[in-house]
Order: sequence, then structure tokens, then C-alpha cells
Amino acid sequence: MDSDDDLRPEEMLPLSQRPEWSDVVPIPQDDGPNPVVPIAYKPEFEETMNYFRAIYLSDERSPRALQLTHLVILLNPGNYTVWHFRRLVLEALNADLDEELDYVARIAKKNTKNYQIWHHRRWVAEKLGTNAMAKELQFTRKILSLDAKNYHAWSHRQWVLQALGGWEDELDYCGQLLQDDVFNNSAWNQRYFVITRSPLLGGLKSMRESEVKYTVEAILANPENESPWRYLRGLYKGDSQSWINDLQVSSVCLKVLNSKTNYIFALSVLLDLLCDGFQANQEFIDAVTALRTSNADPLDTDLAKAVCSVLEHVDPIRVNYWTYRKSNLPVSA
Repeated sequence: MDSDDDLRPEEMLPLSQRPEWSDVVPIPQDDGPNPVVPIAYKPEFEETMNYFRAIYLSDERSPRALQLTHLVILLNPGNYTVWHFRRLVLEALNADLDEELDYVARIAKKNTKNYQIWHHRRWVAEKLGTNAMAKELQFTRKILSLDAKNYHAWSHRQWVLQALGGWEDELDYCGQLLQDDVFNNSAWNQRYFVITRSPLLGGLKSMRESEVKYTVEAILANPENESPWRYLRGLYKGDSQSWINDLQVSSVCLKVLNSKTNYIFALSVLLDLLCDGFQANQEFIDAVTALRTSNADPLDTDLAKAVCSVLEHVDPIRVNYWTYRKSNLPVSA
């Protein structure tokens, strides 16, 4: 289907010169009698759209109509009306949807962030059902190998997992992506999606111990990486008691603070722990005291306020935020 997708319409014979289109009367675009700023369309675009309007208005669902949608898509792959009509034609022709997935893959090569293409691909995959699962996971994997943060690919992949399956290897896939780039926040997000949504893993609580160990190792290797710190917090979502009582959390904060480098996120997490009721010992007080800059204010006797004071100096980009946090600390913190 649509084997000439690599050809630009201007390289092909104009529709008006093709015998198979001689029965169609093109419908030009109606911009009104006196358009203020008429758009100077290229001749091939104008002609193709004129023929498409005629086919669309007559609701012709034929092989040539399908081919015409292809020509329009080559000229403007973001035309949602054309993609919608293409779906109507595909259904009417009972077309081979596996071939359509291959077609979309070819069109997506140069349009990986086009909403209409991804919407169309999901429609096709949904029609095919579980038979499309492997192909869709492989397709998104290929796109993500080129752009690891392609939102459309991640969104589609998550839909595939939930609608069609394929959870078995997804955690390993996330691990491989993070091994390649531990700063890949999209891979961290996908990992959280897997441990909280996969029907094979037992849920967040059953995965927490192993995931905390994995995350702590990632933090200690790169404490300046915000993603694992955020992931660590997420592992205790809805369970603040476990959050403040798990020694692995407070311990990794203390280790990073004592290293005296790349400790902004460790301070931030410590602040959250204190606000949630964590009782810090003298080791934490000493670690925070040692981080004061020479021009910092005297350390507040309230450790949470002291943490905010240090953050105001070492994280000037968010100084207003830390000032706000300090002014809104709970009395018990």
C-alpha cells in the first residue's frame, strides 16, 4: 500500500493529467471574495488539496481515495482531516492494517513528534489488538533510541502496555536505558509507571525494598542527578510514615551531606523529611552546620529553618522558593 511514499508529489504526474482522475471535478479552496492575506500555496499542494476536497465531500471511499490521502499526507502530515478520512477509507476497504502500521512507520521517520501520526497509529494498533503488541513495543523502542525523551513515543508505549500487554521485559528495558544514561528522567518516569501499574510485579509496596536499594545506588553515584531523588520520594507515595522511618532514606541524605559536594537535593529531601516529622540526630545537625557558607546567617536552632537558610545561599536560582518554604514551615518541624 502506498509504495511511492518516498516520492514528493511534485515529482509525479499532476492529478489533472492522470486518466484515472478525469471524472473528478476539483474543488478550490474558498477564501471569500476579498481575502486580506491570501496564502501563496505551491501549485502541487493546491491541486492535491482541490482533488481531496472533491473526494472528501463526495465521501468516496475507494483505493484511489486512499492513495490521495497519502499524497496529501506527504505534503502536510499534520492535516487531521486527511488522517480521519484515511481511517474511514481503511475501514471501508477492509484494508490490511499490518501494512498500515508499516506505512505509518515510514511516514513517522521524519515526523516523530506529529500528534496526528501517533493518534492514527494508536487507532490501527487498537484495531489489531494484541497481535500488534510486539510490533508497537519495537516501534517505540526504535523511536526512543533516536530520541530518548520523545513524549509521544512514551505515551504510546504506556498505552500499548496497558491495552495490549508486554509488561514482561519492561523493567529490564528501563534498567538498560538508565544504564545508558542515568540522567534520563523519562526512563525514571517509565520505571515508576512499571512498578506501579504492571500486573506482574505486585504493586509499589512489594517492589519498594528492591527499588529503594536500586535508587540509593544511583543517588550515591550521581548525587547531583535530581531524577533518582524524585523517584525515591515517589516510592513512598501515600505512606509518609515509612518515608520518615526508613533508614535508607535518611542515611543516603547524610552520606551526601557529609561529602560536601552536590548536596542540594539531599538538603531538599532532608527538609521534606523534617516537615513530615523526621527526628534528626546530632549527626544531621553537624552535617548541616558544616555546609554554612562564610556569608550565611547564623545557623537557626530549628534544623528545618537551618536547612532552608543553607539552601538560600547554595541554590540562588530558587532562593525565593526556599525563603517561602522557611516562612511556611510547620511549627513542629
